[in-house]
Order: sequence, then structure tokens, then C-alpha cells
Amino acid sequence: MSLTYNNRVALVTGAGRGIGKAIAELLAKNGVNVICVSKSADSCGAVAAAITAAGGKAKALAVDVADGAAVAKASADLLAEFGQIDILINNAGITKDGLLFRMSEADWNSVITTNLTSCYHWTKHVGRSMTTKRWGRIVNITSVVGIMGNAGQANYCAAKAGLIGFTKSIAKEFAARGVTSNAVAPGFIKTDMTAALPPEAAEKITSVIPLKRLGEAADIAHMTAFLCAEEAGYITGQVFTVDGGMVM
Repeated sequence: MSLTYNNRVALVTGAGRGIGKAIAELLAKNGVNVICVSKSADSCGAVAAAITAAGGKAKALAVDVADGAAVAKASADLLAEFGQIDILINNAGITKDGLLFRMSEADWNSVITTNLTSCYHWTKHVGRSMTTKRWGRIVNITSVVGIMGNAGQANYCAAKAGLIGFTKSIAKEFAARGVTSNAVAPGFIKTDMTAALPPEAAEKITSVIPLKRLGEAADIAHMTAFLCAEEAGYITGQVFTVDGGMVM
């Protein structure tokens, strides 16, 4: 199926690697001008450079998404430069796993701020221009553990579950202005994080996935790209699990 993007500008957080990188590359391949955001200038710079070398349009921007003031300034600067940001992909996230009784308050706050509060800041500052122009796409990358929970990840699961509620609320607030808000919930995807799992852990995970394999970052990118296209204009407030059948 051919997807349509009409001279759109997209901002992708956590674009320096993994899922965010795959999303940025696929959107750029479809003609979208992509702003690649990550905390590391080297990682987002490398992705933007690769996109440009392949004939696409991209800009790298190093921002700590956990810093609300930095996000506000970056948003204002980008809107002044580009005139609009049509697509927002809130993908940046970290993990600081541990059983609840051993979890420090710092680890709790760090994950909540980076994975959830950052989405509040980006959506508030970037979303206003979308509602003014009466067109926009917001896609929040949550997780299946935000739906089903996971021992040792109370902070991460709370943030990802919160993101689902945030997605639905924004969908209701922005719908009358032609702006959609959806969430994509990956299952276990081949990334730097899953690559570090010991073989026995990876085997145990695979055993509970009906398709009997981990997903690829491209699987998430394709769903996200569809939700950003003109053809997805009547879809909002939904959560799409891309998980090989883990959550049914």
C-alpha cells in the first residue's frame, strides 16, 4: 500500500538508535523531513548524516528530553526554523530496572521523567502549532508491559501505562482540530537492550511469543509510519500492539 505524506516535517525523539532510528529512516525514505533528537549529539548526528547521504532530508538535534526547559527552547527554535512540525514521535526512553523494595527514588523519578514527562513537554510545545494548522500526527511509543506489567520494572511499566492514558486524553482534546494521537506498543524487539540478555532469558521470552521470535525495529517503524500518513486520518486514541501475539 502506498502512503501519502504532503511535505511533512517530523520530530522523532530517541532517534539515535533502535526503534527511533528505524522510524526516522523510514519516514525520511517516504519524503518526510525528519528532525532526529537524542541526548547524544554523536548518535543523532550519525543517523541524520546517513539519511542525508541516502538522499533524504534530516536534521540532528541533541536535547535531554528529561529537561523541560531545554525541550521548550528546542521546540521554539525548531518552529521558528521550519515553520511547522506536523508529526511528533515520542519514542525516547530508558530503563532502570529493579524490584520495588530495592528501587531508589532517583531511579523511579529518572524513568518517569524521561519516558513520560518528556512526552508532556514535547506535545504541549509542538502540538499547539498542529492544532493551529488543523493537521497533525502524534504517535507515542509505549510498550506491552504498560498493558500487562512486568516484575522488576514498576517504574518503566508505570511510565508506559501512563503514556497510554496520555495518548487517549490528547486524542480527545485534539481531535476537533484534525490532530490524531495514537500509541504503538512494541513487544520484545531486537535492540541494544535485548541483545544484552543472556541466552536463557531470550529463550524464555521467545517461548511466550506465539510467533516464536523477537520483533525487528522495522516492524514498529512500519506501524508508526502508517499512523503518520494521510491515509490514517480517521484513526485516533488507539493502542496498537506489535508483539508477535504476546498480548491478545
